Amino acid sequence: MTALPLLVLLAVLLTSLLSGIVGMAGGMILMAMLVVVYSVPVAMMLLGVTQAGANGSRAWFLRRHIRWPVLLPHLLGSGVCVAVFAVFRFVPDRGLVLLLIGVMPWLALLLPTRVAFDVERPAMAFGCGLWVTAAQLLAGVSGPLLDLFYQRSRLDRHQIVATKAMTQTVGHLTKLGYYGGLLIAAGEPVFDNGEAPSWLFLLVIPVAIIGTRIGTRILDRLDEALFRRISSQIILALGAACMVAGIVELLPLG
Repeated sequence: MTALPLLVLLAVLLTSLLSGIVGMAGGMILMAMLVVVYSVPVAMMLLGVTQAGANGSRAWFLRRHIRWPVLLPHLLGSGVCVAVFAVFRFVPDRGLVLLLIGVMPWLALLLPTRVAFDVERPAMAFGCGLWVTAAQLLAGVSGPLLDLFYQRSRLDRHQIVATKAMTQTVGHLTKLGYYGGLLIAAGEPVFDNGEAPSWLFLLVIPVAIIGTRIGTRILDRLDEALFRRISSQIILALGAACMVAGIVELLPLG
């Protein structure tokens, strides 16, 4: 093993642990780290494998808390989004997408309660699936945008983390299928590439599951009010980071 894959595995462990506690943030942090050391396609695929394992295990550990009435319209919206992408294969500039995702959590603060994005409403859950899946396919991550639909719901912390984990699992598997399909169509290798060793794609899954399990155990001991406060602060901080990253990418270099 070389130093870089070991550092990636450590990052996977720590970010999965964080997501296991607050149900978000880990993916965005990990994506930011991966794109520094790998090309965007490799980072997308590596993140997809990692997060599918982390979110899938988190959904399994907390499966009795999943809110299926929320999940079903979400999946319908996700399916519509995938169908559109499959036809047009439209990929706008990633900087613009990051900027829009970053703005969303901050705009939520200005919205009155009567127009809040409450994921318990079927129409909002459908819209959540549509836009969150689009963000997954365009920017690789969708944490702040997804959480926008959950923060003002009446779901408790276990229901929020469990239901979001299930939707994120579907989103990352969709991303793997989409980008994997594009690579195959272009005649390029999906996992066996010259940047990340193939065994790394296998090891990130158990490491992500371990971090997730530790995080969900900490979640059981976390106070409900503290959970709401911490998750809100993380959302806004990540939103600000996304806006800065998007602006930097959109600015011409010299």
